Amino acid sequence: MTDQWVFHGGAVSHAVARFPDAPEPWLDLSTGINPVPWPVADAAAPDWTRLPEPDALAGLEAVAARYFGVMPEHVCATPGSELGLRLLADAGAPAPFSCLWPAYRTHLEGLPGCQPGSPEELAQLARQPGTLLLANPNNPDGRLLGVDTLLKVARDKQRAGGWLVVDEAFIDAHAGGSLAPSLWNIMTEQPDLPVVLLRSFGKFFGLPGLRLGFLIGPLGLVQRMRALLGSWPVNAAAISIGRAAYADEVWHATTRARLSEDCAVLDDLLTRHGLSPRGDCPLFRLVEAEEHEGGSAALFEHLARQGILTRPFSYDPRWLRIGLPATRAQRARLDAALAGWRT
Repeated sequence: MTDQWVFHGGAVSHAVARFPDAPEPWLDLSTGINPVPWPVADAAAPDWTRLPEPDALAGLEAVAARYFGVMPEHVCATPGSELGLRLLADAGAPAPFSCLWPAYRTHLEGLPGCQPGSPEELAQLARQPGTLLLANPNNPDGRLLGVDTLLKVARDKQRAGGWLVVDEAFIDAHAGGSLAPSLWNIMTEQPDLPVVLLRSFGKFFGLPGLRLGFLIGPLGLVQRMRALLGSWPVNAAAISIGRAAYADEVWHATTRARLSEDCAVLDDLLTRHGLSPRGDCPLFRLVEAEEHEGGSAALFEHLARQGILTRPFSYDPRWLRIGLPATRAQRARLDAALAGWRT
């Protein structure tokens, strides 16, 4: 397997080149993106002839803040949550940096000299100075920490003189799972509480190409991040689509219900083929292939030869992450491919 497969999902063009005889169209299950996106036609058409107005950006942040359960002045729009992460050190996040691992590869790369720590070391890391970064739910194993656990980590980190950064890129699928509302209640009394949340628009809303994310944090950090990003941090389409999508409460509820149902179907499918799906995030599942069957590398290649792209990991060759198929036909295609793997 090349670095293209193990670095991130979505490298379909490389899969086409590597497996030219695979049937098309390719079924991309390599990401944790909602395969049924928010309908962009429901948003107002962006005005491409003008720079985004400050009031329009403020309107987006206000609608997003209401969705997150915080006040708008604590929210900063970013061109994707990854850039917000990569700018944290410049915005004042204190060294040394550590992160729970395994997680996103960007977590190790985005903070200078970031050192990995295991989930079992969470309590120890929380009592150390510096910045601790973790994802909730985590990627790729889908581990979900409760709000009370995160609040304890945040208080321990504060006492140690450090920061807690929680990447909530996948939290939208979990009603009530975000730390944001509880964090806001605390920030009304402690406005400088050193806790930062990163939010991603693309995953739950199924529109990663829009490149829209948000940072939620203390007022001073938000102001520094806005200064780093400049006057036009996101484009007109992100403002128009993001504002409409975050306000669409009916779509939020129906999508959470659908994702839960579809993931349960995926769990049953994987289990029937001898795989044990792991994780609490309904946008993807992590599986381990048995060694006597060639392991996950063999399963990845078998599925790729059937035109199905999944996500392997260089740091743990036992693992394969599988995203949600969008339709019954796509599930049937995965079902047939997995049946062929065992024959």
